[in-house]
Amino acid sequence: MVRCPRCGGVLEYEGKGKVTASISGSIMGDEYTESYFLCEACQTYTVQIWRERFCGEDSVRVDGPLPKAEGDAKVELINRCPEPWNKRCRCDAHREYFGSFLD
Repeated sequence: MVRCPRCGGVLEYEGKGKVTASISGSIMGDEYTESYFLCEACQTYTVQIWRERFCGEDSVRVDGPLPKAEGDAKVELINRCPEPWNKRCRCDAHREYFGSFLD
């Protein structure tokens, strides 16, 4: 369960407050998955960042709140990718999102 850092509302993977967009990328052998949740109550985004390590323990952190305009731009970028879940994708959207850090 993810909570909005601004209002404390519960953000779910399905239904109201669900994941708006998600993207995965491989960086130095680790898989990063960043999921954007839009809080309906305060109109800000929360980002959940999963790091699945090649060696070592996995981790998860939550960032936010992100202003709606900034989050909308990230969601729009992610939605340009035909396979945002594919950590090996090297489309323009993946390269722009992750920069030069992709494996």
